[in-house]
Amino acid sequence: MGDTTVTTLEGRETAVPHPVTDKKEHGPLRRLRSPRRPRLWFEILLIAVSYWTYSLIRNAVPEQKAEALRNADWLWKLEHHLGIAVEESINHAVNSVTWLIVGMNYYYATLHFIVTLGVLVWLYRSHPGRYAATRLVLFATTGVALVGYYLYPLAPPRLMTDGGFIDTVLVHDTWGSMASGDLKNMSNQYAAMPSMHIGWSVWSGLTIFALARIPWVRVLGLLYPTATLVVIVATANHFWLDAVGGLMCLAFGYTVARLWYGRLPHALPRRVPQPRTHPRSPAVGRGRDGGCPPAAAGGNAEKPAEEASRPTEDEHPPTRPRPTTHA
Repeated sequence: MGDTTVTTLEGRETAVPHPVTDKKEHGPLRRLRSPRRPRLWFEILLIAVSYWTYSLIRNAVPEQKAEALRNADWLWKLEHHLGIAVEESINHAVNSVTWLIVGMNYYYATLHFIVTLGVLVWLYRSHPGRYAATRLVLFATTGVALVGYYLYPLAPPRLMTDGGFIDTVLVHDTWGSMASGDLKNMSNQYAAMPSMHIGWSVWSGLTIFALARIPWVRVLGLLYPTATLVVIVATANHFWLDAVGGLMCLAFGYTVARLWYGRLPHALPRRVPQPRTHPRSPAVGRGRDGGCPPAAAGGNAEKPAEEASRPTEDEHPPTRPRPTTHA
């Protein structure tokens, strides 16, 4: 009951179970959830517009200084209670080594963007089938971080009044910090929770570790977010718990991609599968098996009956022999 019959080439009928539970999606939604080859112009435009929107929304969040400082004091006390409040010691120790802290200042200001864009370009060129899903993880991670900036304003350690932290960019007069010096008015200084330096660096590191083939490159993928964690603490831009918030946002991003594509990004095919094409219909005059017509198959094939009635070269019909009569 519920079965259908299929006639095979041999003329026999076989029963095929009716697919009751197999409900596949059709139409635009199915196409959107299928990996497709990315288009360069669209990706450049999408990334540019997305980052502009992210910066606009992040900076549009009202700078609630008083609340941000209260949240920072509460978080600092919580870390003391948990026994992980070592940010101040790391900040002062690294600041005493000038070349090291200056390098970390530039690291914080530049690699956050360079490495992330570099991983996107690498995915686009070498893993087009996984590009869209991995990009979705990054976008979802960043999107939910905007909610955190709005709901939980937090001052970074360097802006705490009684924290004793050193603003290493101001002390060493290095370029690049959007939250110190002449550029501080261009960025929301009280959007420290969650840390997207951690969210983006762990995204980059996991992507490299999962998809790279060279062992030492995979090791670098794991070292990059580890070094980033040390940098954000040593420069007094984030607490340890800001990094935890970044990891939670990243977990949300991977969950969104898993639900949308049905698999994690690295489990998708590396190349975009080619669309299925219908087989070409056999040409006129071909045999049933797709080979040459019977007339051209061999010298012993019989000519079609039409050839017997074709006119000769002088456009006269062929003469038929007259029957002989016997006296």
